[in-house]
Amino acid sequence: MYVCLCNALTDRDVRAHGAGEGCSVAMVYRALGCEPQCGKCVPYVRQLLRSAPMPAAGVEVGGDD
Repeated sequence: MYVCLCNALTDRDVRAHGAGEGCSVAMVYRALGCEPQCGKCVPYVRQLLRSAPMPAAGVEVGGDD
């Protein structure tokens, strides 16, 4: 779904570049090489960042079984 019409960003774009603790809306836009134009998307991008699942601390992903 489109989150930012001004920059044609989708929720997938935001989630892909917004992983990690302490990630901000500005950091996501910088990573995507753009900046908010009208600003209507900022609250929704912030909400996506807050609802993004965080990896559990101390859990190794992709270990050799």
